[in-house]
Amino acid sequence: MGKKLFKKKEWDLKTFDGDILLNERADRRVLPDVPDPEGIRSKFDRRGISADNDSVESVILNRKSGIRFVAGFPVEVSFQDMAGKRKTISAVSGDISETGISLRFPDLASVERLRKGHGMRLKFEIPPGSMPEGREMKVHMAASCVRTFEKDGEFYAGFEFVEDLRTYMHRHKDRYLYLGSLILLFGISLMIALMRAESVIYFKYNALLYSYSLVAALFLLSRYAFGALYRPVKINPDFKPSVTIIIPCFNEETWIRRTILSCMNQYYPSDKLEVIVVDDCSSDRSVEVIKETIEEIKSSVGERLRVNNRLSYIVQEKNAGKRAALCRGVDVAKGELVIFVDSDSFLDPYAVINLVQPFQDPKMGGVAGRTDVANTYTNSLTKMQAVRYYIAFRVMKASEALFDTVTCLSGPLSCYRKEIVKKHEEDWLNQRFLGHKATFGDDRAMTNFVLKNHRTYYQDTAICSTIVPNQQKVFLKQQMRWKRSWLRESLMAGEFMWRKEPFAAVNFFIGLLVPILAPVVVVYNLFYVPFTQHIFPTTFLVGLLLMSLMMSIAQLFFRKSTTWYFGFLFCLYYEIVLLWQMPVAWVTFWKSTWGTRMTPSDVKEKEKKEKKKQKKQGGTADV
Repeated sequence: MGKKLFKKKEWDLKTFDGDILLNERADRRVLPDVPDPEGIRSKFDRRGISADNDSVESVILNRKSGIRFVAGFPVEVSFQDMAGKRKTISAVSGDISETGISLRFPDLASVERLRKGHGMRLKFEIPPGSMPEGREMKVHMAASCVRTFEKDGEFYAGFEFVEDLRTYMHRHKDRYLYLGSLILLFGISLMIALMRAESVIYFKYNALLYSYSLVAALFLLSRYAFGALYRPVKINPDFKPSVTIIIPCFNEETWIRRTILSCMNQYYPSDKLEVIVVDDCSSDRSVEVIKETIEEIKSSVGERLRVNNRLSYIVQEKNAGKRAALCRGVDVAKGELVIFVDSDSFLDPYAVINLVQPFQDPKMGGVAGRTDVANTYTNSLTKMQAVRYYIAFRVMKASEALFDTVTCLSGPLSCYRKEIVKKHEEDWLNQRFLGHKATFGDDRAMTNFVLKNHRTYYQDTAICSTIVPNQQKVFLKQQMRWKRSWLRESLMAGEFMWRKEPFAAVNFFIGLLVPILAPVVVVYNLFYVPFTQHIFPTTFLVGLLLMSLMMSIAQLFFRKSTTWYFGFLFCLYYEIVLLWQMPVAWVTFWKSTWGTRMTPSDVKEKEKKEKKKQKKQGGTADV
């Protein structure tokens, strides 16, 4: 029975609105991570948890160890009975944390046998999606049964591991993956360098093309090298400036409650953190959900956490766009720093205290946090995006952070000095490009205003998770919108980036040219050369393969996740599909539709298409 149970892969994962999310067991308190201003509760009043209450790092470590995730995967419990014989019982997990697990048994007799046994060992496999990414692994370790109980007619036992899963993973998984991925990264880098060195031989045939190959390879390798050197700013427990979190919302009734709760549930002084939700005239139940969530929080914690003075909402009189909603919030914000959080993004309880740390530098104007994918395990598309997001932040933004020139403070989680946003508010709201009003690319546009005269940074320890498209049609529309805004804002950033630190400036302009020229290079190598020179593009294809493997192995190196090979698949997907959006973006930059949500521009575009369709159908009927 045990062996059969172990082969089962259809694990019990949490599905929410069509997406698979981590199923964290809810705390009985609404805002469990907010420091108690009265000092009645400490951060370590849970059973079995003790540490230095004044150490932020200790608080974070112990908090994460205590989080319980609901998951129904099979577990084998072996023990010695009174006669000294080894027995095995099959069970199903109820929930699991870093330090222990609760198991559901088929009957009371099984629990009674456990109570009389000793020398217990647990054997199970943590499936992807049941715990934070990177924790998926096989576990076989000793544990002690700390309690047994009955709930709703079912029988449970709680076990404490002899060592926490973090330590176990380091001994049994991390060291091998770390060494193996490091060797692979070195080998891939060496092969790329050797292949590009070979390009020098062919300069006389096409100097421009092979120069591109060399520059692109050096650019990519340098990004990974700089990303490896990056380190986030450590927490200074005495640095806690006043901050205002602003959440712009439009038709986000599904996720807005979760977003508000995550922004309020921050390990940060309650008198220095306020949250403002700005609804941009939603047409769904967003406003009702916002009101209900605020009332829920107020009725639960009330005056003790000063909720009445630091949680509010605004409803726009008419839909004016995301920038207008953000500026409305900034106009009434009390904090010296303003944090922008998307309405489908959820903050880690320690996101704010980490995000503000780089502002100890008086020249720092803006900081981006790390965005992970919340619905990673929904399907293959979301898994590809999860790898792409992680590399984009942990490698690409981290490499820019070494020179204090992060070129995009991403919308899901970014922080600015309020005075800088106020200074550029009108220009931001009324931004135009080649005569057309800019309706998206808000994060890149504000980043340009900040970066022109200030420093920008990336703080990897400030984490949020966001919902990404799980359907290809929606994903492609999102990617097209991002490419249009990237082209527009990159051209505008080129006006001042040449004045930045030389290496940062060179990297910026190379990073601008490489994607723009990529479609031309691919067409030349995969179509022009094979058909005119009758040469199979082996070298070019091997180069693409190595570049793709670089992303996947880097994900494996940093995160030890089973999703690593989806980085390779994403690169193939990019070359086959996404790459060809770039030429289209050049000639459609003026479009103002989002594609992923029904903004006024999208509504108008839809009405135009319907009118054309009706007109066409009418003409066909006449014929």
